[in-house]
Amino acid sequence: MQDTVTEPKLTSSDLANNQRAIAYYHDHGCDTVETGFALANILNEDRCVAEASRVYRIAYDLHSSQPGQTPGAHVLLELSLLCGLKAGQTPAPEEMETLRSLSLPFYNYIVGIQTAWTQGDFVKAARIMGNCYEEFHTGAECDRLYLEIVNRIYHEQMQGGIADIRAPNSLIPRKLYTYRDVDAPDGAEHDFAWHSDFTGLEFRSFNKEEAANWLYTAYGVDARTLFLSAQNVSEASDFFRMHVMQQLGGWWLDAGNRIRSEDVFFSRVSQRHSHVFLLGHENVVHNGFFGTLPNSPILGDALLSLYRNCYQHPGLSIPAKTGSGVFERALNRTFHADLERLRPLPSMIIYDNAVFSDVIVPLSAQE
Repeated sequence: MQDTVTEPKLTSSDLANNQRAIAYYHDHGCDTVETGFALANILNEDRCVAEASRVYRIAYDLHSSQPGQTPGAHVLLELSLLCGLKAGQTPAPEEMETLRSLSLPFYNYIVGIQTAWTQGDFVKAARIMGNCYEEFHTGAECDRLYLEIVNRIYHEQMQGGIADIRAPNSLIPRKLYTYRDVDAPDGAEHDFAWHSDFTGLEFRSFNKEEAANWLYTAYGVDARTLFLSAQNVSEASDFFRMHVMQQLGGWWLDAGNRIRSEDVFFSRVSQRHSHVFLLGHENVVHNGFFGTLPNSPILGDALLSLYRNCYQHPGLSIPAKTGSGVFERALNRTFHADLERLRPLPSMIIYDNAVFSDVIVPLSAQE
């Protein structure tokens, strides 16, 4: 970082001929940390990772080194190095040492990712990374990349594991829950009727008033207040599902999604584990369809993140604040605890998106 930096003159090729990035650069330039960060984010979002790496580095060079300036210098350097890894570049040793001096968890994050991607040693990578995801908000890319690594480590173990059927309440109850708001998507009523006809799953839907009253009865006034103050239907549904599933256990299904059939559900999704989760694109956890037993240790941890985000980080995007992000963090903590021999892994299985597509018909695909 330097006290003064001459504004770089970026060309279209420097910006991967990305029209969004070119338009932003034309309007705002790249002469401050803020504009450089925003420009790099556009490139990163559009998968122009080599170019994003360079622009993050420009923003880092523009940084004042003052701790109050956001984003922090360590964030900019970490993003530059991570995008470089995605582009197949090898981090410069001097840049890695600089990152180490700025933030040891961020340094461990980059070394761990490099180890996983270049050596294929996922156990070593996970041990290097430790719980570096704790330095990020829930739902950050770090959570998803760590989850990809530990899921590879534990895949076979989870496939072979089962719930102890001799213990009470060790299996997921055969109950199916959903939340129906007044603004439920068109076609949702047909899905409710469809699931009500299932004989192997007891189906129950909650409307807004029923959900608020249930939360007040089961969890108290704070839970009801946060639910009623949700930004929109998605956040309200996110908030409610965590509580009802932790209290009652069973299967959750978002309104607007349909289980293809009971036969498909019982044949494609494990009925012998205590927790079932499914991954979508880039290791995003599907929080719109999952199963758990009551008083789940995983959902208990997710609830901690949910409340922390609601009180301390209300401006986060909804997926990060109350949705898939809190599930990803809870799963990562669960795997990390087993790696560190703090707590054994509970009975669980994580499927890839192919299983989700086999079992669930989204509203957009329904006739």
